[in-house]
This record gives sequence, structure tokens and C-alpha cells, in this order.
Amino acid sequence: MANDIITHRDTLRHTAVRSAVSVGLTVVLTSSFCFLQFGPDPDAFVRAGFVTTSSIMISMIISGLLTAGLSYRSALMMRELALTRAELMRISGTDQLTGLLNRRGFDEAASSALTKALDANQTTTVLMCDIDRFKAINDRFGHEFGDKVLIAIAEVLRSFAERRRMVAARHGGEEFAVLMIGVSKERAAQYAEELRQACAAKEISSDESSACVTISIGLAECQGETDLAKVMRLADQALYAAKHRGRNRVVRADVLAESIAA
Repeated sequence: MANDIITHRDTLRHTAVRSAVSVGLTVVLTSSFCFLQFGPDPDAFVRAGFVTTSSIMISMIISGLLTAGLSYRSALMMRELALTRAELMRISGTDQLTGLLNRRGFDEAASSALTKALDANQTTTVLMCDIDRFKAINDRFGHEFGDKVLIAIAEVLRSFAERRRMVAARHGGEEFAVLMIGVSKERAAQYAEELRQACAAKEISSDESSACVTISIGLAECQGETDLAKVMRLADQALYAAKHRGRNRVVRADVLAESIAA
């Protein structure tokens, strides 16, 4: 197995074994063909042309069998490597606790989505969501219960995003992000409010504790923009305003900017 090849010594041993198998197979096949073609008598007379033709045929058959075998094994190893690489890429972009995309996975998916939205002249909307008073939850109920809260909120976001073909991720700590493409301002605000209500209605419980958890949401929109960091900053500012205004609410970055300007 390719997984058994770890050190240089393993490589040498693997090569030696495969070489011995190839040589042994060549000897066995050559002896068998010679026996079938020339018979068991080593002193028998045969025509030189017949020997030459038979030798060429034997060499071609053995070469073809060995090549086919090595090609098949190489193909299996390439397939195994490709599957392993794909799994590593998936793991590197996935949050292990919640199963959502992590920050790296979200940034990659969001950057690709922004480019597609620009080409299609569509609006991109980002929701930054933060669990309210998460530190107090950890301090009161313990980190194990805090993990249950993260998993439960992640399930709400996953269901919400899958139904609407959105991108959802755990962006870090108790912060989550959602990306929408081609959604109007009014519909995006409606979706954000539905998400807030769905999280508020979710009761998280364990053997000894239970709690209802709320989230605050900052919403930012852009069109013709490919700078993800800029959109995320706007959504973060709106999220901060939602926290400052009492939590458990949705604040739009454009409405926030208008109120500040006024």
C-alpha cells in the first residue's frame, strides 16, 4: 500500500519487492511459453525463424502484461492520492465542531461568489451573526454547554442557508457569517430577521441545564465589488451597532450609515 511507504528504507524495500515480483513473473511466463511452444525436450530441433518469432511474441506478451499491471496500480495510487487531497482540502476549510465552513473555507467560497456576482451584475449580501452574551453562557454553564450552543446555532444556519442556496460559515469563536447572491435589500433584511427569530426560538438543553440563545446580526450589501474584506468590515460595523443597541436585532449597514450622516 502507498500509505506504508513512509521512509527512504520503505521506498527501497517497496521497489525491491516489486522488482523481484516482475523478474519472477517474467521467468515463469517465459518458461511456460517455451514449454508450450517447444515441448519438454531440451535437445529437440526447432527452426530458427520459429524461435525468433516465438521469442518476439513472448517478449510482447510479457511486456504487455507487466505494463498493464503497473499502469493499473499507478492509476489506483493516483486515484487514492486525488481522493486524499480532496479530503484534506475539505477538512482544511471545515470547522470541526459545527461542520460548517471555517473562515478559510468561507473566504474562498465568498471570493468566488463575489466574482460570479460581478460578472452577472448581481447584488452580494453578507450577514455577520454573533451569539449574544456567549461568554456569560460559558461562565455559567461551562464550555461543554457552550459547544452545544455553537452546534445548535450552526444547525439553524445550515438549514437556513441550504434552503436558500446560501453560504454559511463559522467565522471564528461565536461569530458566524452568511453570504447571499442576487437578493434585494428588502428580501435580505427579511431573511436576516427570519434567521434571528429562528435562533431565538431554539432552546438548547443538556442533562442539567437549558437556555434560549439570541443572536445579533449586521447586514451589508454591495454590487460591482470584489473586495471581500471591505464588505465584511461594513457588516462588522453593523453587527457592532446591533450589539450596542441592545442585542437580539438586525442592523443594516446602509441604514446605519444614513443615521450617522444625519
